[in-house]
Amino acid sequence: MTKPNFQVMTKKQLLAYMLEHREDNEAFYAYMDKVNAEPASEFYPAPQSIDDLKHFPQLLEKFRQEREKEA
Repeated sequence: MTKPNFQVMTKKQLLAYMLEHREDNEAFYAYMDKVNAEPASEFYPAPQSIDDLKHFPQLLEKFRQEREKEA
């Protein structure tokens, strides 16, 4: 059986393959390479005041949109 080309697989496809073939270390390392190649996620500090909470709905919507792009 030939292995799939991990380089052309999306992160989501590779994760699905990796979960079905948990003993495949090469798939795990390819997945981790893809994860580490992505830029770091934006960090959102905890609100420090009531005024900070006014911007929470916009931050939450931005986070949701970013998550949808990844899926």
